[in-house]
Amino acid sequence: MFKNYLKTAWRNIVQRKTFAFINITGLAIGMAAALLLFIVVRYELSYDRAQPGYNRIYRVVTQDKFSDGVTYNPGVPVPALEYLRARFPDLSFGAINATYQSAVNVPDEKGNETAFVENTGIFFCEPQFFNLFQTRWISGNASVLDAPNTVVLSSTVAKKYFKTAANSLGKTLKLDHNILLKVAGIIDDPPGNTDFPLQVLISMKTIKHAPGQYYYNENCWGCVSSNFQVYTKLPPGISEETINRQLAQFSKEQYRKENGGGGSTKINTLQPLSDLHFNLRYETLGDHRTSRTTLVTLSLIAVFILLMAGINFVNLATVQGITRSREMGVRKVLGGNRSQIFWQMMGETALLVLVAVIVAFLLAWVALPHIKHIASIQETLTLLNAANLGLLFAIGLLVAFLAGLYPALILSGFRPAAVFNQKVITLRSGGVSVRKVLVVFQFAITQVLMVGTIVAVTQMDFIRKADLGFNKDAILLLNGSTDSVSLARQEAFAGALKKVPGVQQFSFQSDAPTSDNNSSTNFAFDHRPDASFQVYLKFADTGYLNTYRMSLLAGTNYAASDTIRAGLINETLAGMLGIKNMKDAVGKTIKVGSGGWSVITGVVKDFKANSLKQEVKPMFIATQKRLYGQLGIKLHASNLNAAKDRVEEVWKRYYPEYAYNAVFLDDNIERFYQQDTQLSLLYKIFSGLAILIACLGLYGLVSFMVVQKTKEVGIRKVLGASAASLVLLLSKEFFILIGISFLLAVPAAWYMMHNWLENFVYRIPLHAGFFIAGVGMALIIAFLSVAYKAVRAAMADPVKSLRTE
Repeated sequence: MFKNYLKTAWRNIVQRKTFAFINITGLAIGMAAALLLFIVVRYELSYDRAQPGYNRIYRVVTQDKFSDGVTYNPGVPVPALEYLRARFPDLSFGAINATYQSAVNVPDEKGNETAFVENTGIFFCEPQFFNLFQTRWISGNASVLDAPNTVVLSSTVAKKYFKTAANSLGKTLKLDHNILLKVAGIIDDPPGNTDFPLQVLISMKTIKHAPGQYYYNENCWGCVSSNFQVYTKLPPGISEETINRQLAQFSKEQYRKENGGGGSTKINTLQPLSDLHFNLRYETLGDHRTSRTTLVTLSLIAVFILLMAGINFVNLATVQGITRSREMGVRKVLGGNRSQIFWQMMGETALLVLVAVIVAFLLAWVALPHIKHIASIQETLTLLNAANLGLLFAIGLLVAFLAGLYPALILSGFRPAAVFNQKVITLRSGGVSVRKVLVVFQFAITQVLMVGTIVAVTQMDFIRKADLGFNKDAILLLNGSTDSVSLARQEAFAGALKKVPGVQQFSFQSDAPTSDNNSSTNFAFDHRPDASFQVYLKFADTGYLNTYRMSLLAGTNYAASDTIRAGLINETLAGMLGIKNMKDAVGKTIKVGSGGWSVITGVVKDFKANSLKQEVKPMFIATQKRLYGQLGIKLHASNLNAAKDRVEEVWKRYYPEYAYNAVFLDDNIERFYQQDTQLSLLYKIFSGLAILIACLGLYGLVSFMVVQKTKEVGIRKVLGASAASLVLLLSKEFFILIGISFLLAVPAAWYMMHNWLENFVYRIPLHAGFFIAGVGMALIIAFLSVAYKAVRAAMADPVKSLRTE
């Protein structure tokens, strides 16, 4: 019996090759797309979940509330660490301090040094940190970080510096040209799915040799840097809410005390480790984050595409079943019972689904490396694991059951007399055509994805063209060092740089106008007590404004100085201080942190210091030579690469022992929107797949309709109907269904994209044009899918049509 079912199923597939191809292709594409998206989502959800006690690990963060909003900083003041330990003796705390664009010089046996630049992955770390976070130690243990000037390397970094990990123990290296370190331990490489890319770990006691260089101030309660972060693990029986209440009281007492009895708006609170990777308000120590909204969106896209593929399969399986009603009648007359016919139909469906599952696996296998690249996944991923294969076959079983069940029940229940009397057989539920309902639902999904794609692409284009408040074009950022040797050579280097063809202007600076720097501090204005909010800091020489073409609204630029003597504020800070006329700010005084009073020489037009997902922050710009670890160079746009090469030659002449590390500012800014760019690209790819699936489904349904209406078309043509009217006859039903689907798609698309746009402070409005474009594209796609078959049917010989039985 089974062999007979298998032969019959294969014969039906061969006889209906077009339908079989459409069924298999559409379902395979849908299952492959869903599988790939679920792999991406599952990977993002796995960040740091392998840590023991994952649900009890927290980061202590700082919120600063003021009249216009709240700023969120993942760091705490350095002196808060010991106070937290004293205030909460039952909790274990561990601190880590990140440093970026650090230079590492590794000497060989002959004393010759090889220079490296590590953009990320270098941290000053307490041994207590490893009481909270576990890693595998290849050599040594956490206690080696209890001594000053010791360093622990990951296996990969050890091999990079010393060729073999074992050969690195006991060797020395130099950090930022002035801190000698001895390699005391080797740890396993961190996994890709972690927000703690621990590559080079230096004992925290070492940072005291150069505290200013790394924004480390043991005495400043008003200084909060995102670089210095504190983590804790709650013991069983102590809740997050309990500690947060105590932290609020601690913040109120301690910050008020350190502020001389004045008010403070800073509050420390706990952030769960499970929230680190997804909460975009706070930075992480890694360089890759994903919002939960993005993961929900990707999951919905996966479900939508799978539903579309399933709907196609069900629709086409149903209409094929109807064409086989006479076959089912003959089988019943010859003694076939309902159960046999039911299982025959289910078997045929299962065979098609099995082939689709195999094709889907092959498609996913080919596409996975490309999806990994788009999603910035560095980890090795494989399809050959129980979770992926189980998901694929579960989807296949579900589709086989749903797609086979309905037509199998209907066809196995046909009465032979009704079939042979050629009564019209339709599949309805409560008077509504199931096929039409499914088509409406399918095109509603298609339009939601198309509208989402149009909105995402338009928003990202708006971001790229937005006015940042300065000129970012042709700016080369040259990352250097703030050690004494580097600073001493700056004047000579600047003199040589002025003579380089293609260099228009340059500025020694702590960072560019837009960067991921989030260093802030308390401040006082006009000899008043400290303000109730913090100010963000940028330090640069007098060439900063001209290099970035920034605009002064009042006053003048500050004068050259090695320390903070005068500075500029932005218009946001002026407004928050109650200054309405920008000229009134000029000549007033400001004191930042624990420093002295400085004169405000001017007010600069607001510029975007971070991504356009954040509000403009209150800013103070001043000189502070010891923090000039970066050089911003404005180049002639006509020949950027040649000018960049000349700058590199001058750099190597003055800093031969320093690694050359340069990047264009616009590339740096693009990193802020990497996730959104990826999402936009994924929208494009999977919306394209959704459109392809919809086209395949429509083509199959139109093919069926043409067969069903062949005789009607012939009669109408004999009676004088034009080809255009016949094409309209065959296609108008689909256009009506698309119109109905538009009404369903609009609220769903608006809700989804409105939530996504909420991530941006600066965003496009959601106007009707996006939705009109979506339905317009759907109509065009439907017309193209229908037109070929409809036109062929309209142009066919009516005599042949009338002979059709």
